[in-house]
Amino acid sequence: MPLLAPSRRRVAALAGLALLTLPLAACGDDDGGGAGSAPAAVASIDALRGKTTAVKLDKGFTDALSSLGVTPGVVGTAKLVKGSLVFPITGGNVTVFEPGEVSPYVIGQVQHEGSGLTLSAGGTTVRLSNLNVDPGVSRVYGDVAVNGQTAVSSAFLFQLDGRTLNPLKTTDSTATLQGTKVLVSPVAAKLLNSTYGLSGKKAIPGDFLVGVATITVALPKG
Repeated sequence: MPLLAPSRRRVAALAGLALLTLPLAACGDDDGGGAGSAPAAVASIDALRGKTTAVKLDKGFTDALSSLGVTPGVVGTAKLVKGSLVFPITGGNVTVFEPGEVSPYVIGQVQHEGSGLTLSAGGTTVRLSNLNVDPGVSRVYGDVAVNGQTAVSSAFLFQLDGRTLNPLKTTDSTATLQGTKVLVSPVAAKLLNSTYGLSGKKAIPGDFLVGVATITVALPKG
């Protein structure tokens, strides 16, 4: 793929970010393209550098944690500010193709190394860290530790639903996408229920709403 000139790089970055989470609920549903030459990308951000992914915790989620005696917290560079979990973006990339030419048509990752969240109850602390957003499958992966001991690496922790995404907002230096829903994955629900001994009506369902995400990305200069 040829390198983009600075001005084109900025336009491509905006286009790539705009498509990054908009198709999250359906970007894996398109049929692949036919035979022939490989399709060209319509936009790309080769290296994500800086800014954050923030998740405004849903009241239903925090109320459920409270009723179970589970206390949320943060580790590493993450912050819990006014009811939002904030994770610094440490790297990644995104490439966007024309919908219908390839499947999925948004590929890449948004990395949050060195940060995470904790869920603590009854002397047991579950740590979910090094979160990695994969827009191609609308999933968030991460490492899981229980009381400091690694349980699973690169586990499927959260499902993303971008159908409620708001229009892209930009400044001279940033682009922001707000509105993607973050849901507990079936894998994470099973792990948490097993760890905390939850069952029946107390069990955490596999599609439980955690909150709504706001992704703010630093734009390339020029």
